[in-house]
Order: sequence, then C-alpha cells, then structure tokens
Amino acid sequence: FGSFGGKGAFIGKVSEDKLGEIFTHDIRAQGIEFNTVPLKHGLGTAVCYIMVTDDAERSMNTFLGASTELSEDDVDAETIGAGQIVYLEGYLFDKEAAKKAFRRASYFAHAKNRKVALTLSDVFCVERHRKEFMDLVSKDIDILFANQHELCALFETEDLDEAMDAVQPFCDIIAVTKGAKGCTIISGKDRYDVEAVWVDNLVDTTGAGDQFAAGFLYGLTEGKPLDECAKLGCKAAAEVITHMGPRPQKPYKDLLKEVA
Repeated sequence: FGSFGGKGAFIGKVSEDKLGEIFTHDIRAQGIEFNTVPLKHGLGTAVCYIMVTDDAERSMNTFLGASTELSEDDVDAETIGAGQIVYLEGYLFDKEAAKKAFRRASYFAHAKNRKVALTLSDVFCVERHRKEFMDLVSKDIDILFANQHELCALFETEDLDEAMDAVQPFCDIIAVTKGAKGCTIISGKDRYDVEAVWVDNLVDTTGAGDQFAAGFLYGLTEGKPLDECAKLGCKAAAEVITHMGPRPQKPYKDLLKEVA
C-alpha cells in the first residue's frame, strides 16, 4: 500500500528482539506508521520459513509468536479513525484476544463512518473458525477479500458461483481472486470480471493475494471505479510473482500509469 504512495498505519505485535527491530524498521521505512508497544517478555517475534518449488508454488512453516498476543488494548481509536479503511488479517483468528481486537477495531471504525475489510487468509483457518467468520462477515465487515477456495470453504460448497451468490448479501464489496483466471468483484447486483496480468517469468507466488489487496484498497481510497481497483490489484500481484519474496522490487507508483 505504501509503495503505491498511500498513507497507512499498522497495528500488530512484535517482541522486543532483533527480528522485532528489523520488522519495525522495515515497515516504517515504507512510510507506514507503527506504534504498537512491543511484547517485552514471553514469545519472540513471528517468523515464517517459506519453501518455493520450481513451479513457483510455496509452502509455509509459520511461527506466529508475539503476533498472537495482540489484544483489544492495542487497538487505538485515534489510529483507526484516521484511516478510510481498516484491514483485518484472518490468520489471527486462532486467538480469543485477537477476535476481541477485531471487534473493537470494527466498532471504532464504524463509529467514524470508516469501512472495515477482512481477508479470510487461508482455507484451514476458515474451516477452523467457519461459524465465527460467518458471524463477523455478516455483522461487521464491509469489504471481504478471499480466494476462490477460501470462499467455497466458508459456505461449504465446491461451486464458486454458489459461494459468490451466497456471500453477496453480507458485504458492500467482495473481491474474489482466482489465480491465473483473475478476479471477480461483487457489489450489490453488479459483478466485474477482471483478467489476470500475464507474466512470462513466474517465480514465487508468495504475497500475491496480499499485493492484490494492497492495489485494490489503494484504488478504493483514491475513489477509483471497482474494475480499476481490481486492475491495480492484479498488476501488483503480477509484479510480486516475478521474483523471490513477497515485497515489490519496483515502486507500485509506476503501475498507476499503466492502469490510468
């Protein structure tokens, strides 16, 4: 999001250790505000080992560490109210304290007429917490991000069209990513199918969904039409899969000219 030129803030927990220092430095270097008090004792900062095979698919071995210690006390009303959109990461739903933090963030956002977005994050995460995700989506979420497998898991179906029909009444905007088939954006009775951006050199799919969300949300904050938001998301995802690692290697500001 910062690479597009957007202004943002991050609320998340790191430990007072070397990895926490690196994360804090790197996210602030992107112009993102990060002021959550670090964890002083106990779990270390989260770390994820990612194995990428020759077909560019990745497998993750993740230690969530200090990130699971995020609590509702860390959610700052002023920070939430300063943004147009609050983006919630579904991976944290394994912890009760994080669920309370989500609901507090949603409360603060809606009190200031801000939008709340959620990413479902992972099929297994959805299957573990389906009922609670459905409760959150139906009551607190304005913008939902999911890939086709996550959305189908949420509604316990193998039919994507059925899942998209089922989710439509719950959120103002639903962005469904479909890998090489692009994405479908749903808003009320309107649907927009946007093609994926073809790349000649597919290297590592890590971060594709995250970068799609970054591009899409940046477009929304700039008042762009939904199909243009989706194109920005697809452009960002296409860039990140052409090299190793989940961060862009060139400023996403350059992509704005290509979508204009």
